This record gives sequence, C-alpha cells and structure tokens, in this order.
Amino acid sequence: MQTVEEFSDQCPYCGESILLMIDTSAGSRHYIEDCSVCCRPIQVLVSVDMDGDWQVQLKHENDV
Repeated sequence: MQTVEEFSDQCPYCGESILLMIDTSAGSRHYIEDCSVCCRPIQVLVSVDMDGDWQVQLKHENDV
C-alpha cells in the first residue's frame, strides 16, 4: 500500500519554500528532484525507521 505524505522545506539553492510529495511506503532512498521554483536539481534523501517515522533532507546536487 502506497503512503504519500506532503513535505515542505526550503530549496537549498534559491531558499524558496517548496512542497514535495514523499512516498513513505517505499522505505529509505535517495533521488534527484528539480526545484519547482528555480529548477535546480535537489538531492532528496528519505530515511524511514522501523517504526515508520520518516525524515527528509534536501541537499545541493553535488553535496555528499
């Protein structure tokens, strides 16, 4: 069963508030999504623990 949650944060490039839809049922993962304001590529790091609690980090494309 897919569970989608809204996540709001600031773009690491332009600083504008952006809204992402995060599929928390897919577990921990890393992917690239373009900012809806400045179109720069953002690294999205999703981590989900055993209790189903999730966290999202947004980073510049080349950050490690």
